[in-house]
Amino acid sequence: MTTGAHEHGAEELCQAGLDLYARALHEGRVTQLEAEPVPCLIDLGLLQPDIEDMRWLYPVAPAVALPRLLQSTADAITQQRQREARLAEAFEPLMRIDGPHAATAETPTISVLSGLQRINSVITQAMTAAHEELLTIQPHNGRNAASVRESLERDQALLDRGARIRTLYQHTLRHSPAVVARHELLKGDVAVRTLDEVTERLIIIDRTVAFIPASKDRTLALEVRNPALITFFVITFERLWRLATPMYPEAAQQPTLNGITPRQRAIASLLVEGHTDAVIADRLGMNVRTARVHIAKLAAALGSESRAQLGYLIGQSGILDQEHQGAREQPQER
Repeated sequence: MTTGAHEHGAEELCQAGLDLYARALHEGRVTQLEAEPVPCLIDLGLLQPDIEDMRWLYPVAPAVALPRLLQSTADAITQQRQREARLAEAFEPLMRIDGPHAATAETPTISVLSGLQRINSVITQAMTAAHEELLTIQPHNGRNAASVRESLERDQALLDRGARIRTLYQHTLRHSPAVVARHELLKGDVAVRTLDEVTERLIIIDRTVAFIPASKDRTLALEVRNPALITFFVITFERLWRLATPMYPEAAQQPTLNGITPRQRAIASLLVEGHTDAVIADRLGMNVRTARVHIAKLAAALGSESRAQLGYLIGQSGILDQEHQGAREQPQER
């Protein structure tokens, strides 16, 4: 803001402005001429004109002026985000138009996909062109049997072309009828492993393109073709794969140590970190009621009578140390 000698930031209030505002509060009003040298008062909404006599300005309480300014800022941010979304949606189909001069243009490495139908369509197109490998991480999200089987034909076509498929789930899906049936129906080089916790959904096709969710409800996704990011995703998958327990085609048994099941040990680890029942359930792919049942069984097994005592007994029992030892001794497979 610059007006002659009056120069400071747009979000600042100078001493001259403070003095005039204090007088306006004391006297009830000031003239337009008096306010001209300090326009910051009007810019910040601390003075407003008298509708009946525009020669006068009346003071506005700071508690009223500030929310108005913040709301205008919030509205501007919302409009900008809406504009970004409209631009992304408008340009997304253009990025897929091929032409004689397409090779001279820089190929986008990250594209925004909007809508479940569009996301599935692009994934299907990428799968159709694939012939080597599909790596996927599929966290439990309450999917029904129909949705689990919907990509069966697409995956089988990939296997028929000689490719292989490796999938990571959470332990909670080891005995899911829909998941087990799906992989028994697939014919080819298929392997499945499970972990207590996995990352968000990840699909890597032929190590050239990856898909990750871009919104919590998964109605937005990112199509990634950046080689550095693809390498990072593959490394993340491979390291999780080495830590995971085989489920298919040959399932490895999860050991029960001192009467504590693997799921209860996973819950114990999160309890020690101070997480709530809801967070524990979300991270382990179960509903809150099931999580609380396992917490109650764990408390009974350790003889705990309170939540605070349970954390102490978990630490004293050594079950988390046993869990880490079991993970180190687990045989590694391809």
